[in-house]
Amino acid sequence: MAETNDNWPEEGELLVCTVSNVRENGAYLSLDGYGSRQGFVFVGEVASGWVKNIRNHIRVGQRVVAKVIGVKKDRERVDLSIKSVSEERRRDTIQSWKNEQRANQIMGVVAERNGWSEEKTTEISEEMTEMFGTLYGALEECAISETALSDNGFSGDWMSTVIELAVENIIPPFVEIRGQFNIEVWGSEGVYAIRDALLAAEAVAEGEEDATLTCHYDGAPEYRVDINAPDYETAERMWENAQTAVTESIASVEGSIDIERM
Repeated sequence: MAETNDNWPEEGELLVCTVSNVRENGAYLSLDGYGSRQGFVFVGEVASGWVKNIRNHIRVGQRVVAKVIGVKKDRERVDLSIKSVSEERRRDTIQSWKNEQRANQIMGVVAERNGWSEEKTTEISEEMTEMFGTLYGALEECAISETALSDNGFSGDWMSTVIELAVENIIPPFVEIRGQFNIEVWGSEGVYAIRDALLAAEAVAEGEEDATLTCHYDGAPEYRVDINAPDYETAERMWENAQTAVTESIASVEGSIDIERM
């Protein structure tokens, strides 16, 4: 996302900053995501307790997390506090910042492969951010589900590049794949045979840690299969096993089955 110096942080916001100048009474910090804008942290807000020598706590070039405690637009001033940020929130903020840096790098590769201009890259990245909350969140969803972009109204050949890079570079908390069974039964077993076949498919998830397989009625003869798993290897294995289970179940009655990966 393009940075401008027209934006201002909000009071209470946690920012990743870089120390640009250290003085006796405090330090100036460059604010990531806000162009050339800087903030100031008073010596009393650098660390808890009495700070005898500020340079024992921060140095030029150091990356820190600071909380915005005051914004004075008329004076072009942003007041910051480092000591107000807990260690847990500091780690979380740094990790989120690293994630967004990584996401922007990935989109840079997408742009290069698709011949995009900087403006086009910014436009697509902002649209993804608006839809998913963060750019990294958008890529994480792509790593989870191959249809994440198309399901949210995006279109174009570039999506395959995004999905490929997301799968290669981002480890999501889980992955999701989807398939469809088209089942028809002509014998007297009817819907009971279909029910038994779908239950056989769902049973393949038993014994799989942190994984689920659920079948959903989408309107006869279509039955959607949703698989959530910790990784693609597990998800694909479950999908293969589900296909086998359903096919064997329907083979024992008068019926037919067509299988489609969605």
